[in-house]
Amino acid sequence: MSEPIIAPSQRSAGDGAATPIHCLYESELAAFVEARPSFVKGYVALEDFKASAGQVLILPTPQGVVDRVLLGLGEKGKADAMLFRALPGKLPGGDYRLSSVPDGLDAGQIALAFALGSYRFDRYKPRAGETPRRLVADDGVDLAEIRAVAHACALARDMVNTPANDLGPLQIETIAREIAEHHGATIAVVTGDDLLEQNYPAIHAVGRAAVPARAPRMIEISWGDAAHPRVAIVGKGVVFDTGGLDIKPSSGMRNMKKDMGGAAHALALARMVMAAGLPMALSVLIPVVENAIAGDAMRPGDVLATRAGLSVEVGNTDAEGRLILADALTRAAELEPVLTIDLATLTGAARAALGPQVIPFYTPDDDLALEIEEGARNAVDPVWRMPLWDGYREAVESDIANLKNDPDAWAQAGSITAALFLQAFAPTTGAWVHFDIFAWNPKARPGYAAGGEAQVIRGLYGMLKSRFPKASA
Repeated sequence: MSEPIIAPSQRSAGDGAATPIHCLYESELAAFVEARPSFVKGYVALEDFKASAGQVLILPTPQGVVDRVLLGLGEKGKADAMLFRALPGKLPGGDYRLSSVPDGLDAGQIALAFALGSYRFDRYKPRAGETPRRLVADDGVDLAEIRAVAHACALARDMVNTPANDLGPLQIETIAREIAEHHGATIAVVTGDDLLEQNYPAIHAVGRAAVPARAPRMIEISWGDAAHPRVAIVGKGVVFDTGGLDIKPSSGMRNMKKDMGGAAHALALARMVMAAGLPMALSVLIPVVENAIAGDAMRPGDVLATRAGLSVEVGNTDAEGRLILADALTRAAELEPVLTIDLATLTGAARAALGPQVIPFYTPDDDLALEIEEGARNAVDPVWRMPLWDGYREAVESDIANLKNDPDAWAQAGSITAALFLQAFAPTTGAWVHFDIFAWNPKARPGYAAGGEAQVIRGLYGMLKSRFPKASA
């Protein structure tokens, strides 16, 4: 992505003056207008600008050129920095600066919001000749960190937005290798039938029906000092989900290019951690498959082996994500991490419960849940803790195997039962949390383009920085 956030020193002589942005709460609008020339009062009234949250008004000079920008913050005490995501899409090209940072808001979070709102997916439809919108950062803003987080989120969104014909298992492996190389990490990849030799039978079973060029694989990145606490990040990488032999209807298959959203988010979060140099030993575990249909595709009724030694009856081939995560979580457990985070576009039930914007998470660790919630609040990256309800656990028990991948219908709570299935494979040496993400904006709104979206990882990054602080210089 281009650089929407710059320091004053990065502006060229030809850039001209940066246009000021005045941020106004509703209660401040009258005093602001009263101190301006009469034509400004008239223009504000004509445009019905009320300083409502996210409302933008471009004020011209009497000569008709842009003089300044007004951004409404709504009711005092209720604004958050993510309001500034809406700005890039409502401004003409050019450089801008805040006249002042509103009370209660952080200049760094504002800069990040502006960068996130500047995202465009233009791989297939480039926008040539468009003047960029840039925000001149306030003094004290950590530009390096803002850029690292913004670029990581853009990576996740680019990956989710890219169709499966251009983002298969090999392409995800290539991205993982580039990230590992850039940050001095090591990477190991097990591909195709080697998955059986290396004891990843569930990953192999889900991905074996794909053509050889799109063979399943297990990617493992290792980074950091082994003497530090180990953190594992696991991401579901289903590059396309037909549903397998339990084939999805066309409406359900339309957006299944995004079913590798967990892998994209895992790589993006790992990139933030490595760029920040957090004191941890990081393991990134990404099972990557295409859930395709062919003569050797797994069938309803098959019983699969798993790396953990637990057998799983396949009741529905469209519940494949939890199968590949089972092997990956078992691998994570072998590394004895103090914390394991798994990210997956796992169930439609999560959307039925909380919709596309609020992400459910599951953990038996109350302290970790509080830390996650605090990180999410600080980053304005909404999450909601859901219960690992023991009363539904028997819904994923099978008569002929240890577990089954499709829960009994009586339990109904599909996101909860999926989490309970994963818990059977999750590490027990430390804390574990599962996020049932959506990774998608089904409807465009100011600052949030329709399509791929980075969810929960900004909040998780904040949580990890608090839990694993860098030593003071």
